[in-house]
Amino acid sequence: MYTANNAGARASTRSSSRSSAPVRLPSDRRRPGNTGGQLRGAGRALRNKKFIHPSKFIKTATVTEKSEYVSVNTFSDFSLDSRILANVLAKGYNNPSPIQDKTIPIVMQGRDLIGIANTGTGKTAAFALPLIHDLIHAMDHHAIIMAPTRELAQQIQEECLAFSKNCGLRTALLIGGAPMNMQIRDLRRNPRLVIGTPGRIKDHLQQRTLSLAGITTAVLDEFDRMLDMGFIRDITSIFSAMPTNRQTLFFSATMEGEIEKHVRSFSHDAVTVSVRENVTVDSVNQDVVYYRAREEKIDKLHDLLIAKNRGKTIIFDDTKHSVERLCKALVSRGFKADRIHGNKSQAQRTRAIKRLKENEIDILVATDVAARGIDVADISHVINYSQPNTYEDYVHRIGRTGRAGNTGNAYTFLEKE
Repeated sequence: MYTANNAGARASTRSSSRSSAPVRLPSDRRRPGNTGGQLRGAGRALRNKKFIHPSKFIKTATVTEKSEYVSVNTFSDFSLDSRILANVLAKGYNNPSPIQDKTIPIVMQGRDLIGIANTGTGKTAAFALPLIHDLIHAMDHHAIIMAPTRELAQQIQEECLAFSKNCGLRTALLIGGAPMNMQIRDLRRNPRLVIGTPGRIKDHLQQRTLSLAGITTAVLDEFDRMLDMGFIRDITSIFSAMPTNRQTLFFSATMEGEIEKHVRSFSHDAVTVSVRENVTVDSVNQDVVYYRAREEKIDKLHDLLIAKNRGKTIIFDDTKHSVERLCKALVSRGFKADRIHGNKSQAQRTRAIKRLKENEIDILVATDVAARGIDVADISHVINYSQPNTYEDYVHRIGRTGRAGNTGNAYTFLEKE
């Protein structure tokens, strides 16, 4: 049950409406040193870096064909509502992916579940299809889906809306960077499905604009990322506001140590399904770009970006300020670029990703956190303008290219001493 009590009061937001300070940028290539380089004292992003040997960033791509998965079930075998099944087919889904094939029957039985799978394997449909079926057939049921980032939460809502077309299911999206009063308006309409990030969901609970007393199913997607981002206290608080006799579904890329401990504490006799494959970047050509001083760093990036084989490109930098500076520098050089970082509103971040998908731009400059949840299929290049904090972060970054049998390209900038 969702309520919007005291909706008008304290409708403050953690909005990222604070604008970054203006910065001076060069108008040509003669003075590149003031652009895009690391800011002095860039803070935790720099202090937390672990040494990664340069050889880790150099590799030639090898593409190997994978045998096609043969599903045990068809979507028709899941006994889904005919309207949901029609929506699935309309989206071009022919056969279930491994995670869908193995988890949907378990979720339909009402069991708690731990699904371990890589990103991009169809996890959203694995929990959304049985969840929507339950909600449209049990009118007293309510559900909540939590995701670590605004972008991922938004993508989940879009998928749920597509799967529930013509089903009369009302949803609400609760994410930071979006107006609190609009979310309160949506909650007043008593949505049966709420999707959001832990921080904003907790905000609504504290302001008593949201009640989770009627929750029958809770889903946590990319739970490992939630813990990485420090959401465990918020998640614990949110779970304390729900009934204990709910169904709980966890999806994660890994299930080790602290992750498993927390999952077990929030679930009851959960069934574990793992279809995870080893994360590899074999399909990505990887190389380093050395620069001796800041003055030549932006020029070397420029040379990479004018290469004939370059398609859509994501460039990573450490901080929101350096991302802002670098993007403006690239635009001043004639490149079609946009940026996302923590100071951008949700509308601005959504628009930047949409521009990339629709070929209005071909370069997106981003921080690590802001880029989580981005799903753009045809990325040809990933450029680490700043070195990632860990090798795991590196693999996560460059995993956005070299997909679907294609070869990708990744470059990492390193200062030569």
